[in-house]
Amino acid sequence: MQRKAYVPGAAALLAALVTGVTSCTSGGGTTDSATDAKANGAPASAAPPGRYRTLLEPCGSVERGTLKDLLPGVVTLPEDQQQQVLRGTPAVTYDTDRRAACSWKGQSPDSSHQVRVDFERVVSYDPAVSDDNRAQEVFAEKQSATSVPVALRPGDGGPEGETTASPSTTPSAGSGATPDLETRGGKGTEAPGKPEDPESSGQPSDDASPDGSPDGSANDPGGSPSGSASTAGLEPRVLEGLGNAAFIDDVLGRAGNTAQRRTVSVVFRTSNVIVTVVYAEQPALVTEVPDSQELQEKAQSVARRLAELFEE
Repeated sequence: MQRKAYVPGAAALLAALVTGVTSCTSGGGTTDSATDAKANGAPASAAPPGRYRTLLEPCGSVERGTLKDLLPGVVTLPEDQQQQVLRGTPAVTYDTDRRAACSWKGQSPDSSHQVRVDFERVVSYDPAVSDDNRAQEVFAEKQSATSVPVALRPGDGGPEGETTASPSTTPSAGSGATPDLETRGGKGTEAPGKPEDPESSGQPSDDASPDGSPDGSANDPGGSPSGSASTAGLEPRVLEGLGNAAFIDDVLGRAGNTAQRRTVSVVFRTSNVIVTVVYAEQPALVTEVPDSQELQEKAQSVARRLAELFEE
């Protein structure tokens, strides 16, 4: 009987000791967690989103009167054919709020012209990088893929502020000055929710040459920027007063024995949207060379009007 009375008392004492130890351990753990949280600080807030959530409808973004000026051969067509050309050919994309494009092509006895507008809304998948910053990175990649000079940054091998020519002198398939968008096979923007390809993969088609460049100069060893033209000030260059950043590229190329084709591309960024305007002309005669100044002025006019529409 005495052993039975003694055992419960010992068990009660042991339980009390265990409870005290557990309480001390629990209290110490809570204090350590609170200290760690204060040391680490609160989680950093996500970078701000871009200004734009949607894009303009590309085929309706260029006025009919402007298109008639850009495509002089259109006015010689019957009315029904004019309307068909002026409606444009939209590019096929998975999400028109992320990528959209439209192209127009006009023929005349003297020359053929092509116009293309391309809109790309950039979204950053890194919470620490804003949409605008990511768009600027994409824009810089497009510029470096053309013959437009770029400023050297400190540590790039030259004095700060010095400029150098970009690695390529002609736009190649998928280059910055060429709208890299598939218009036939359904390839284009990444499906919604899927991270974007840093290289913005895809190729233009429909009015473009099979190699992906609108002027067919990607595989033309004779292609050259208009910087070698006799008129100074028309070389590929950075543009001021257009969006947040802009440049113009000008390439003159020849494919075999055909006439020379000049392609002018204006690319600008406004917040998290990158806009590309491509205007190309190919004369009917092999001896003729398209006017660089005229094409550049018209392409810039379209680009500035699009910038105004995005600001509305």
